[in-house]
Amino acid sequence: MRVNGACKLQLAGAVLLATLLSSCLQPQRVPQTAPPPAAATAPLPPPARPGLPYDIVADESLLIVLAYRGGPLASAGHNHLIASHALAGSFHVPADVLQSTFEVRIPVATLSVDEPALRAHEDPGSFPPDVPDGARQGTRRNMLGPALLNAERDPEIVLRSLSIVPAAVPGAVGEAEGSVLATIESTVAGTVRTVRVPVHYRLAAATLEASGDMPLRQSDLGLTPFSALLGALVVQDEMHVRFHIIARVGAGAAPQ
Repeated sequence: MRVNGACKLQLAGAVLLATLLSSCLQPQRVPQTAPPPAAATAPLPPPARPGLPYDIVADESLLIVLAYRGGPLASAGHNHLIASHALAGSFHVPADVLQSTFEVRIPVATLSVDEPALRAHEDPGSFPPDVPDGARQGTRRNMLGPALLNAERDPEIVLRSLSIVPAAVPGAVGEAEGSVLATIESTVAGTVRTVRVPVHYRLAAATLEASGDMPLRQSDLGLTPFSALLGALVVQDEMHVRFHIIARVGAGAAPQ
């Protein structure tokens, strides 16, 4: 069949129109652009603490914990003296002593057990000097193990002040010396608890002296007292804690 020129022209026009319509009906693809990278934000600096900073002097500071045996077989065990000579941290003391803040860190791996020189200052009836090496080593192993302080997972005990109020004694707060009651946030073996600690302080020149003497239960810190032989030999829940801390302006303690 022969197609004349007019028919060819009409056919070409129809093909062109169909092509244009099909392109109009196609969804238009918008090029995708990657979102701009988020601007890096610098970590916020720690809040400034008011007051003059006093850094703890580890060589002149000491923490002692007295732990007592218990249970039906208590006579087979020993009372133990645990000590730290490696306290770190700082105090910030403004003009108003009650606005002071502090942080004390205790590296648990440095805790000692039954140092003869320290036991010699205790009641010999309760803390005789002759503790066998095996008993000392076993006590330290249990203390640092996962059932108690878990030193591998939690290498530090951290004590941070939350508030300070006058102690219930006459002349509790003075300009250079006094007694206060500190509410402290303790972090021990990953457990955070709040305890109250009586503190006697003395300020002299560029030195701060803080000391205390108090009973404290292991359970108050979130710890479960050690027990052996189905409870026949235990460490009593209540301990006795003493501390004497020396801090000085510009002593160069570990950074906070």
